[in-house]
Amino acid sequence: MGQTARVSAFAWTAAGSLAAWLWLLLCQGFFWRTDVRLPQRTRPDEWPSVCVVVPARDEAAVLALSLPSLLAQDYPGRAEIFLIDDGSSDGTGELARELARRHGGLPLTVDSPGEPPAGWTGKLWAVRHGIGLARAREPEYLLLTDADIAHAPDSLRELVAAARSGGFDAVSQMARLRVESLWERLVVPAFVYFFAQLYPFRRIGRKGSRTAAAAGGCVLLRAEAAERARIPDAIRHAVIDDVALARAVKRGGGHIWLGLAERVDSVRPYPRLGDLWRMVSRSAYAQLRHYPVVLAGTVAGLALVYLVPPVALVAGLAGGDTVTAACGGLAWLVMTGTYVPMLRYYGQPLWLAPLLPFTAFLYLLMTVDSAVQHYRGRGAAWKGRTYARPDALPDEG
Repeated sequence: MGQTARVSAFAWTAAGSLAAWLWLLLCQGFFWRTDVRLPQRTRPDEWPSVCVVVPARDEAAVLALSLPSLLAQDYPGRAEIFLIDDGSSDGTGELARELARRHGGLPLTVDSPGEPPAGWTGKLWAVRHGIGLARAREPEYLLLTDADIAHAPDSLRELVAAARSGGFDAVSQMARLRVESLWERLVVPAFVYFFAQLYPFRRIGRKGSRTAAAAGGCVLLRAEAAERARIPDAIRHAVIDDVALARAVKRGGGHIWLGLAERVDSVRPYPRLGDLWRMVSRSAYAQLRHYPVVLAGTVAGLALVYLVPPVALVAGLAGGDTVTAACGGLAWLVMTGTYVPMLRYYGQPLWLAPLLPFTAFLYLLMTVDSAVQHYRGRGAAWKGRTYARPDALPDEG
């Protein structure tokens, strides 16, 4: 009797997982599709001025692969680059100047803001300094892009055309991350897949939708909208600054858009699991607003959605429970099918799709580790700088 009850409970759990996948498939903004690219656009009659702001901290290893692509932008209007050296110790600023001398192209200014004051993340303090320098040029748009992002020669032109044609205050592209090592192949496409599941791209660009997100590596922002939303002051302590930026712009009445990039690429390597682990765990608990209850719900949700299907299939087949096996197998099949488009976008073999539960388990562990680091008082650490926990920030009241 007890064994029958346990099997029945497991069957209900497997059925719940299948129901969750059917809901995700049909009701979560078709997050699994990868056809949200730059919207239709036409050339403006007059190209607006743009200032490119690049915050950079210890980026000498990747700058030679990324900065020349910005210098070489084929933009018909006036454009200028401000690279803000955020306390680098590896000669980032000097290398940037040398690359500008060697490659020519768009004008480049390299400056440093000094150490950020309490309550500011280093990146956003650098962005604030860059925007301050840019204001003297009175640009209509700001392109906020990371130092590891390489742009195709027409990237800026296409971003501006999309923003003008669609009336967007912010146009952001999720740069294509590097996938060369084994761990990058396993983890990186899933990272973008999970992000799209949390923030379906179709909903972000829809007026009236509350969903807001951006990809910090490539954000074209109307200068007027930035000022209206008090960017970056309003989000100065945000570790996940791209999502915070999008929310601030949308709260200010702005119209935003986010999609997958075609020729905007990250050149930063993450060859080992430890590299990817640090990338995810440094901000995973911040994504959950540092709430233990939300963490518990997230862990339970990840287990139900991603871990139950393969376990239910194997356990059901082993125990002769056809209902459990069928529900688990169908849920795993839907999961696998929704992951295939992202693998194709990244040019990866489709045999990786059934391994998504394993990757999700890694993300579950990274999220828990992020919370552990938070409660050990370490905050979010990145490139030798540890950011204070939110409850440790000074009271501004």
